[in-house]
Order: sequence, then C-alpha cells, then structure tokens
Amino acid sequence: MINNNQIVKIRLNRSELAVPGSRVDFFEKAAQSKADIIFLDLEDSVSLGQKLSARANVIEAVNDIDWKGKTLSIRVNSHDTEFMEEDIKQIMKNTSSRLDLLMFPKVNSDKEVFKFDKLVSNYENKFKRKKKLGFEIIIETTLGLININQIALASKRNEALHFGSADFAASLGAKTIDIGGISQNYGVLNSSEKKRSFVLNDMWHYALFKIVLTAHAYGLRAIDCPFGNFSDELGFNYAARSTYTMGFDGKMLIHPSQIPLSNKIFSPTEKEVCNAKEILAQMKLAEKKGKGAIAFNGKLLDIVSIKQAKNIVDIDNLIKNNRESE
Repeated sequence: MINNNQIVKIRLNRSELAVPGSRVDFFEKAAQSKADIIFLDLEDSVSLGQKLSARANVIEAVNDIDWKGKTLSIRVNSHDTEFMEEDIKQIMKNTSSRLDLLMFPKVNSDKEVFKFDKLVSNYENKFKRKKKLGFEIIIETTLGLININQIALASKRNEALHFGSADFAASLGAKTIDIGGISQNYGVLNSSEKKRSFVLNDMWHYALFKIVLTAHAYGLRAIDCPFGNFSDELGFNYAARSTYTMGFDGKMLIHPSQIPLSNKIFSPTEKEVCNAKEILAQMKLAEKKGKGAIAFNGKLLDIVSIKQAKNIVDIDNLIKNNRESE
C-alpha cells in the first residue's frame, strides 16, 4: 500500500463530459463547451470494431484541437480486455503534454492500479514525458467497492474516485436498466394502516456515501455517475443536488445539455460564498482572542467550520479563475 499523502492537483470537476472516441464530429463541440473536464472515451461508448480507429482519433484530437483551459482525460479500455495495455502505450507514446489524466474503468483492486502506475511510469521514462499524468478511478463493480480503501491508496497519481452506476448495477445483479437516478421499484410502504403510500428510496446511497467518504478521507475528488435520461432536467437536478449536498465535487455527463445544470449545482451560491468568507473572518478574530469556537448566525462554529468555509472559498476562486481563462 502506498501512502497517499501527496497534494492532489486542485481542479474544477463540476462537469465531466464523456465524448466517444468514435465520434470525431463531437470533439470540436466538446472543446467549445463549458465543461470543466472532457474525457475522450475508448471504452463503453466505442464498439469492438471501432476500438483501434477510436484510439487513433483520440490521440490526434489531444494533439490538434484547442481544448482551451479544460482539463483533458482519456478513458482507456478495462484491465480485462486485450486493448488496455496498448491503449496506454500508444497514448503515452503519441500524445502531447496537453493530456492531463487517464481514466480507468471497472477497477477491482489495488493490484490493478499498481499495474497501471507501473505501465505509465515506465512509458513516461521511455518516451521522456515531463508531465506526470493523474489517474481517475471508476468504482463500478462490487469487488471495487469492497476494495475501495486499498484502491484509493494504491497510487500517488490518483486524483478522483468516480461512481459508475450502470456497470455497478450489472455487477450487483440489480434489477434496473437506468443509468443514475432512482428506481421506481425501490422503496418502502409507510406504516399507516388506513392509507399506505409507497416512498422511493435511493438504491445507490451506500455506494455513493462510501465513495465520497473514501475520496475525501484521502484528499481525492468524488465524482457522481452520469444521469442517463438527458431529457429529464428535473430528475438530473434532484440527483445532482443530492450528491452535491453529500460532498461530491461534480458529475460525469453524457450530453452537453447537462453541462450548465451541473456547473450551476456544483458551484457554491453567492450566499454560501459570502457566509464562508464571513466565517473565516470571524474565526480569525476569534483566534486572536484565544477562542477556539464562536457563535455565528445562531450556530456554534469551530475549526471544522473553517475547513468547510475554506473549501467553499477555494472552489469559488477556481471558478472565477476558470472564467478569466476562457
């Protein structure tokens, strides 16, 4: 196990747009979008017969397209396929330093992450790459969720833990085909004998909580799964607000129409930013007076409140800097 005390690069990750490597007509549109991160996909969105051409498309796109200030990632094929190792080799050999991240799907154990790290490190040395690539890890199998602590600590390159609900549902044997969101069949009846109503529950709550808990315990970003029904704006909003409230940093997106929704929800409001700045100012005054806690707006605040407030201010500064660079 690797001690993961390194400082992870701070990135805006409110919206992470998936772009199939086989759809070259989407590349320029993605580059012009307001997504914080673009990930060019070689895995699930690419058919078996298009794997090699998609890889070539993605490498060319990394080098030739102006991605502006966006963070750029590539999702390689999963570890149990014949494509994964060659994906990494060709990407490391042929992409420019514009590439920031590699995304690894269906990660089951720390041993797999050790292998990814070794391959990437060897190719960085072989091809004399100066920029170190970060890792995004998708937790989308039952084994991956069980081993999440070891996975999170397996590489100093790890930056983010993602939840993949569709593949996780398949791994679990869950009776749903929805991507993200709630299932209409998962819930409980209330206890009233006269008039009983069905109350929906979130069947992914445990997995989501485990991922956000682990991510923030080790200084990583926590990214929620895609919401498959891109025509359901209301459903997306409620799903995103829920995970934003839990502490997630953003969502993976499958459609450009979801970008402004995600950016808005995963950005602190003006009121939240003002309160956070006031909390920091008040706590600073309290420290000078030798106090470890203060009353603010009817609530008791302490050192934990400083951390929460600082997180909000840091995110707000990132957003402002991002706007200036566009």
